[in-house]
Amino acid sequence: MLAALSDSIVGVIAGRALQGSGAIGAAVMALAADLTREVHRTKAMAVIGMSIGVSFAVSVVAGPIIAGQIGIGGIFWVTAAFALTGIIVLWALVPTPTVRRFHRDTEPVPAQFKTVLGNTELLRLDIGILILHMILTAGFVVLPLALRDAGLAPADHWMIYLPVLLLSMAGAVPFIIIAEKKRKMKRVFLGAIGAIALGELGLFGEHDQLIGLVGFLFLFFGGFNLLEATLPSLISKTAPADLKGTAMGVYSSSQFLGAFLGGLCGGWIYGRWGIGAVFLFCAAMAMVWLLVASFMRAPRHLSSLLLRVGAMEEQEAALMSQRMTEVEGVAEAVVLAVEGVAYLKVDQEKLDRDRLFSLIERTAEVSPSAA
Repeated sequence: MLAALSDSIVGVIAGRALQGSGAIGAAVMALAADLTREVHRTKAMAVIGMSIGVSFAVSVVAGPIIAGQIGIGGIFWVTAAFALTGIIVLWALVPTPTVRRFHRDTEPVPAQFKTVLGNTELLRLDIGILILHMILTAGFVVLPLALRDAGLAPADHWMIYLPVLLLSMAGAVPFIIIAEKKRKMKRVFLGAIGAIALGELGLFGEHDQLIGLVGFLFLFFGGFNLLEATLPSLISKTAPADLKGTAMGVYSSSQFLGAFLGGLCGGWIYGRWGIGAVFLFCAAMAMVWLLVASFMRAPRHLSSLLLRVGAMEEQEAALMSQRMTEVEGVAEAVVLAVEGVAYLKVDQEKLDRDRLFSLIERTAEVSPSAA
């Protein structure tokens, strides 16, 4: 509302800063964790992640339409209305958790930051999401201007964004399947970064031609959608079993920092050297990322699994961790005695579920503290 009522850039910046200070993402994840059982939490987080991706796609298409009908200020009023609707939904429909616990699969542990930041493989992925959102934000500083200069009125930009987004999303699906099912994640990952680099180079060369803009924008979004879908999965596969929440926290912070740097660099470069220079900068950053990512290890095709095993003594927890790693398909197992939760990395295709759950049941029967 502050941004909508402002008549200067200072007021708009203040409104956007106030909006960002809400930091609702972390609170939503923590609430969702309290409202879901361990066995369903990964699915719940995936649904939230998909809703964020869909909201981005919808907003890119809807923004020019809203601005064309009720102006830039109207976008801020619509955003304010959505925020108030969110409060109503939260108050009226979302239940209050009966039990509040700390969930290290979704929430960061400050003591683990040093370990996570020292993990080279995780750091490569953090650099990747930072560069990806830097490129996205910097590109969108000048993309509307390029479309306008190529002859398309701002109110009609959605006619480009909608088909490009839908087709690029559809085009990314087969590659996601190949990466997961055929276990060619690294090749697909590097190919997607290469597609972004080529797309940005194409936008640099064709930013004054509408047909060229559309074609290379499709190539960019094909790579972007593929990377946006695979990066969280790679973080989950790469992070040690009990460090996932902290690893995701650093990853999310890197994503937001990338968006900030993208806006900053994109605006500054455009002001000094024009539209083409911004696309060239984005291409250069994609090439840097491609170089960094080329040294990554091929990720293990493992899934995270959380099981509530009940509170127990430290010695019992250590013994249970050891026994779990002996179950076929379990690559890592960390049982935290106080939390009464087992954090596992498993190969879903090889996992002996019967033996794993039988082990948990036997432990509960013989251990009064676990029971």
